Amino acid sequence: MKVVYFFVAFLALVSSIAFAYDPSPLQDFCVATNEINGAVFVNGKFCKNPKLVKAEDFFKHVDPGNTSNKLGSKVTPVAVTEIPGLNTLGISLARIDFAPKGLNPPHTHPRGSEILIVLEGTLYVGFVASNQNNNTLFTKVLNKGDVFVFPIGLIHFQLNVGTGNAIAIAGLSSQNPGVITIANALFGSTPFISSEVLTKAFQVDNSVIDYLEKQFWYDNN
Repeated sequence: MKVVYFFVAFLALVSSIAFAYDPSPLQDFCVATNEINGAVFVNGKFCKNPKLVKAEDFFKHVDPGNTSNKLGSKVTPVAVTEIPGLNTLGISLARIDFAPKGLNPPHTHPRGSEILIVLEGTLYVGFVASNQNNNTLFTKVLNKGDVFVFPIGLIHFQLNVGTGNAIAIAGLSSQNPGVITIANALFGSTPFISSEVLTKAFQVDNSVIDYLEKQFWYDNN
């Protein structure tokens, strides 16, 4: 019985140590800075001395994106790189502009979920579930004012199916959610992925892979 009591007490101690942290920031803000002298390294960025923080550290003006490209879309991120005051806050956003028939191609955010609202136009959006959920495709046509959620890490896309331009705002659950554009990653990597890997994965001829690798994979971010 003493062994059991000791084991329970040990587990309680370990659990208390494991969870003895505050999941929220322990200061009002932690503005990111490239000046490391006298700074503190927190969550991937150095923090500016609070006495040197200015309102501009929390501000950015976002202009419409230039959609004159092969995809007909432009993503303008507003993350910790653009607003240093986002450091440690766990949020960011992006403005997405679409020309008619413009596409924000299949991509994923490895570090954040996304919630998107349409400000103008009509978008066909969707995401693909993981293998364990049979790669089920979830899609919806969104109009002005409609909101859709893309779970963290899942491949998703947005296509302008309206006759005019479209605008959307995406909120993300990370100060630096990252983005992996699927086509770019597979066929535009540096160096290229072995054609032996890709031909077997996609069950196509080597000529198809060669053709895809020779394309100019535009990054709309």
